Amino acid sequence: MNKVILMGRLTRDPDVRYSQGESASCVARYTLAVDRRFVNKNDANAQTADFIQIVAFGKSGEFAEKYFRKGTKVVVTGRIQTGSYTNKEGVKVYTTDVVAEDQEFAESKNTSSANSSAPSSDVPSANAGDGFMNIPDGIDEELPFN
Repeated sequence: MNKVILMGRLTRDPDVRYSQGESASCVARYTLAVDRRFVNKNDANAQTADFIQIVAFGKSGEFAEKYFRKGTKVVVTGRIQTGSYTNKEGVKVYTTDVVAEDQEFAESKNTSSANSSAPSSDVPSANAGDGFMNIPDGIDEELPFN
């Protein structure tokens, strides 16, 4: 079984390209910084995150292009795929990517905008406070539950 589940933050905006041909398909590539659970306390310079290359095809790639930005915290489910190619200098380069099968946001838009320094124009007003929408009086009959 080849299955991987990762949660981390994008290190940059996705690099998106479209394949050539009659039915062009989207290919989005991005890097996910995944925190390590345990940190080596003896080595202050030890890396505390792994940087995993993600590739998303088709609709998943279009989703990443539209919604994912640097710093977004996401959960990616997919499979590991290895490959190789020969670069311009004639050296064989080996690659390891996670091919995304499912991508989800790992935090709310409010939380992600609070973590970023860029102001967001569509952040709800602070009077909601608890993160829940206020339901107007008199629409109890329209709700699908009681």
